[in-house]
Amino acid sequence: MHSRVLILGAGFGGLELATILSAELGTDAGVTLIDEAEAFVFGYSKLDVMFGRASPESVRLPYAAIDKPGVTFRRETITAIDPETRQVTTNAGEHEADHLVVALGASYDVEATPGVVLGENEFYSVPGAERLAAPIATFEEGNAVIGVCGAPFKCPPAPSEACLLLHDHLVTRGHRDRCTITFVLPLPSPVPPSPATSEALTAAFAERDIRFVPGRRLASVDADAATIALDDGSELPCDLLLAVPRHRAPGVVRDAGMTEDGYVPVDSRTLRTRFENVYACGDVATVGVPKAGVFSEGAARSVAATLVATLRDESGEGYYDGLGSCYIEFGAGKVGRVDVDFLSGPKPTGAFQAPSAALVAEKEEFGSSRRARWF
Repeated sequence: MHSRVLILGAGFGGLELATILSAELGTDAGVTLIDEAEAFVFGYSKLDVMFGRASPESVRLPYAAIDKPGVTFRRETITAIDPETRQVTTNAGEHEADHLVVALGASYDVEATPGVVLGENEFYSVPGAERLAAPIATFEEGNAVIGVCGAPFKCPPAPSEACLLLHDHLVTRGHRDRCTITFVLPLPSPVPPSPATSEALTAAFAERDIRFVPGRRLASVDADAATIALDDGSELPCDLLLAVPRHRAPGVVRDAGMTEDGYVPVDSRTLRTRFENVYACGDVATVGVPKAGVFSEGAARSVAATLVATLRDESGEGYYDGLGSCYIEFGAGKVGRVDVDFLSGPKPTGAFQAPSAALVAEKEEFGSSRRARWF
């Protein structure tokens, strides 16, 4: 039964997959989990850091804490992937696998949007969220823009959350009447699969005098002139920019010849790539679901079921259902939820749960349960 399973990336997908394989197979799991980062950070924690609700240190979950039978974590930088032979090169050496799972997430293509600088005026990287905490804390007057540079992007509700939380922040500090907030989004609505969720968010924007500009993307930034340009050639004044950079698969995955249109194509139900015994799950893959942690986690469960059956010499294969729930911060101490089904019908459908204090507790349980499970 013992086999070599190599998991690239310790995000939602990689952590869930390693956890299941350890629980099912114990010391026979034979898992090597590789990530170049020192710690895991939940995506929503970046908003907590950016708005001063949490310190950077408090949201980090060190990978060194992983202690599971049959799982070895290695902090290494992946420099090459050969999907044909399932051989991976890192800055520390070579790894060979019987089963290879690519779960490296999406990286950021800031070069595609002149003026967007990784770690400075975007909030989708951990350094970017940390860096923006200071200018947000001192912002008292002017024009703030939450601008998305292209779709698809991770955690689709996050830019909407940033708008609402920025509003609350400015109200609390007594500066809201001297500031404008504009939200630029290349989608027709905040959450297209769920009209009810989108209507609730656009109503929340209107109530708070947040200008919503759908169907447009942030095309460039002129920091000296304090303006941004949109893809239709129009310009907006911008004194504080919270950008969502363009996304694409990491360079090492593209260089491996695994991608089409920027991401790894897979069978949506099994997460298999065109390479034998090579899977891709999470944001790095084209599955037909959003690029969000809960969907990465669900995809990992499908891969886990397949691998457990294979390693036990049993028949059967995992089946990804495309279901997921995303929590949405509406500000004012309330959280909403959208439950979405992407794969069972002719088109995605979503059910909206109105913002409440009860869902705040549910979101906290979502995070704490995974911290306990993975670490």
